[in-house]
Amino acid sequence: MSIKKITINDFISISERPPIIDVRSPGEYLRAHIPGAHNIPLFTDEERKVVGTAYKQQGKQKAIKIGLDFFGPKMKANIEVLEKINKQTQFNSNTIILHCWRGGMRSAGMAWLFDLYGFDVLIIVGGYKAYRKWVLNKFETPYDIKVLGGYTGSAKTELLHELKRNNQEIIDLESLANHKGSAFGGIGMPEQPTQEMFENKLALELSKKIADDKPISFWLEDESQRIGRLNIPHSLWKTIRKSPLYFIEIDFENRLEFIYNYYGKKDDQSLINAILRIQKRLGPNETKTTINLILENKTKEAFRELLNYYDKTYIKSLNSRQEQNNQIHKIQMPSTDALQNYILLQENIKKN
Repeated sequence: MSIKKITINDFISISERPPIIDVRSPGEYLRAHIPGAHNIPLFTDEERKVVGTAYKQQGKQKAIKIGLDFFGPKMKANIEVLEKINKQTQFNSNTIILHCWRGGMRSAGMAWLFDLYGFDVLIIVGGYKAYRKWVLNKFETPYDIKVLGGYTGSAKTELLHELKRNNQEIIDLESLANHKGSAFGGIGMPEQPTQEMFENKLALELSKKIADDKPISFWLEDESQRIGRLNIPHSLWKTIRKSPLYFIEIDFENRLEFIYNYYGKKDDQSLINAILRIQKRLGPNETKTTINLILENKTKEAFRELLNYYDKTYIKSLNSRQEQNNQIHKIQMPSTDALQNYILLQENIKKN
């Protein structure tokens, strides 16, 4: 068996990756990690604090001795966890990729143990810190993006996935963010990742849109820079705003019906909480009216009020955008049917 060091670029270039083992503490891992990585921590959060304090106050050798006291009793359990992870993967190999924060003592200690037991270990030079540097650099690339826009309720996400079904490249920002974008976007969705984890997942998706060092054209749904409590990284946001916008225009009643069908059956309290999140922008009278409509079981009329608000907000944003971007293509569409709208979108692109 062996221990071999690989660079972050070597790691990214591996198309079929063996299990990725993150040996940082549980708290570090939960905040953010390389997508797909498994956590086998060398130390608990408290143990890491104790070792770190000893290193600063008493030196490296004392810290290593304390660390070995923590590490020794866990060695068998760590091997058993790794065996379980390895059996669950499709890789069919005893090779693993391993990293800690900077590729230092934690990864060296675990690599020694796993190599001793019979695994081939690839250590990422620079550890998770090197991965984060790679992530942040990914947002600087001038990608070839086409943006799918439209007023609230235009079924843009459904059209985006229709594009994917027809073999066109997409990135679903809302899926990565676990949020639909509006004040109501978190209803029924899993908890959002941390900003750092969102960036990690997004950078990995962006890396797939480069082939032979050239950008591959792909679609994104038009979003505000903020999706729930997460932000699209600023450099990428600037690229998106300069990209061609295909704005689908669907009449108000069709959009209202789509929104009502999607959110109308959600519980009243979730809807009211969402309205309260935008009450400063909505205004006191409109907020009171909309909440009362929900309490009176007139949910569709409540969404009519809300849709008017979102339309005004989007019109203001679109007018500002038109001053900076002459690549805005408006396309009339008769309904929210994704397949029909896909066909109309392709026809429009061919004309232009």
